[in-house]
Amino acid sequence: MSEPLTTPGEGFHPHLHDAPGQSAAPLHTRLHHIRADALDGDTAQTGGMRRFAAVSGKTVGSEKLWMGQTHVAPATSSSDHHHGESETAIYVVSGHPEFVFLDDSGAQPEEVRLRTAPGDYIFVPPFVPHREENPDPAEEAVVVIARSTQEAIVVNLPQLYALPSDGA
Repeated sequence: MSEPLTTPGEGFHPHLHDAPGQSAAPLHTRLHHIRADALDGDTAQTGGMRRFAAVSGKTVGSEKLWMGQTHVAPATSSSDHHHGESETAIYVVSGHPEFVFLDDSGAQPEEVRLRTAPGDYIFVPPFVPHREENPDPAEEAVVVIARSTQEAIVVNLPQLYALPSDGA
């Protein structure tokens, strides 16, 4: 009933031509299939985690979107960082990662820890410093990330800090 999965080498790849001497179709006229075993690890990294690009300017010619996976090893914490102008949406695939940021809406900045489970989503606004942690001593945490910029922007920070309040 269903169509078989494509096999390696089938489908459109922007860096390959269909035949010698024949140019590839324009990037925005075909669908792109990115196989799980073909994710690109040559992306911005933060200590304590590994990022893999699936949809990006480099992999498919994306102009406004970046999407990929992040793996956080057991009992590991990422470095503090933010993603510049990117809005970031996170979907928890496996594990129970925790997302940490500082909330300065009270009298003193307070560390907030969002504890997640598979199927949960997290939204990270532009420029908000945060870190990911995986407190599980045995299970890797895996999340899928989508960003509103074409490439993964990662600005590593020496510490977590709260964004300045509006009107300050």
